[in-house]
Amino acid sequence: MSRTSFRPLPALVVAIVIATLTSAVCAQSSAVTEDGGVPAFYTWTDTFPSTPGHMLRTEPLTSEQSLAEAGQNIRILYTSTDGIDTRTPIVVSGALFVPKGTPPPGGWPLMAWAHGTVGSADVCAPSFTRRSPRDTRYLNYWLARGYAIVATDYQGLGTPGLHPYGLTRPLAYGVLDSIRAVVGGSFDLSSKVVVFGQSQGGRAAFGTAVYVKDYAPELNIVGVVATGTPYATTHDEANDAEVTNAHRSVVPTFAYDMLRLSTIAMLDPSFAPADYLNARAMPAFELSQHACLHAIEQRIVADGLTFDTSFKRSPKRALHRVNLEAAYPTLKSDIPVFVGTGGKDLDVFVPGQVALVNHACEAGDRIEWHLYPALDHSGTVNGSLPDSTQFVARAFAGERIGGNCASLPKYPAS
Repeated sequence: MSRTSFRPLPALVVAIVIATLTSAVCAQSSAVTEDGGVPAFYTWTDTFPSTPGHMLRTEPLTSEQSLAEAGQNIRILYTSTDGIDTRTPIVVSGALFVPKGTPPPGGWPLMAWAHGTVGSADVCAPSFTRRSPRDTRYLNYWLARGYAIVATDYQGLGTPGLHPYGLTRPLAYGVLDSIRAVVGGSFDLSSKVVVFGQSQGGRAAFGTAVYVKDYAPELNIVGVVATGTPYATTHDEANDAEVTNAHRSVVPTFAYDMLRLSTIAMLDPSFAPADYLNARAMPAFELSQHACLHAIEQRIVADGLTFDTSFKRSPKRALHRVNLEAAYPTLKSDIPVFVGTGGKDLDVFVPGQVALVNHACEAGDRIEWHLYPALDHSGTVNGSLPDSTQFVARAFAGERIGGNCASLPKYPAS
């Protein structure tokens, strides 16, 4: 489906969808707090160690939140570091899934999952909501093959405060500290870890490879798998035809910019989205403060919103700041990285993904890039499994993975 083929839905339909989503989320727990609509588990009121990666508490996940191939489905709360100011201790939530059966000598090999965009509100935390059928299938696949999975929610999802959507460092810190928390526990896990993620999670996964050396040098990350990975650069994209077309079209991906507006306010308290968005677009932004991605996308399509017609004042400079904060501090890493790109990806522009691969190769990284010409953004997750399964097995086996930078697939594919 092209970006311009979406038709606005009737407002009544959107209202029903939003109400249904809200009811489904709230019905999962009767012990909800007034802050964020999530259970009290997610709020830590006691003192806690300032050391990042310390496990605070655990509890079983509900059947709806669990994965069928897991022998143990555990919700976790652990300490981390604010990825915005880089110093304030915070708490982050997530989940741990342990395979069925007996662990191999040395413990279950551990994979750290970084999820894609779900929204910025507490109720969007994957450890609280049901995971998508795509992600459920994907995670069950790895569990069935004997890999344990720790899955962070990221800073601000579940736990108090909005998620700083679009920033790389909070994502990387959340992943790295989730690994610390479970490896340091009594879960019979291997010290070797592969980080894997999709979309925003692809950014997080790649981010762990470049942040681990300074933030968590004691961790033994042996590989990274990233699909649909955004690449934030500092150049002006105004002449990019795809970006220009998206800005003047009614596309659900405008929801990402709504989420970024909240992030700008976190970076600069003087920033007020109402000073930029017009009256027609404000309801969608207000919805983004407490609802999740699909509800925001539905509202944008129903209201016929486009980037070019939703602002009374240009947000370009403010959004550029998020872009700067999203940029990787370096592309250089000593960890082999698998990158999967769908040739029909309309959510994360393919030229940007190709640029990341090329620039990382130029930096001397060991990149193994796979282009899937017939797959879109979502399809690449499970579509890349035949290749990524081999990559992960080789990484855990300690093989040297040199990558394919010297013979990258051509794009556009012929």
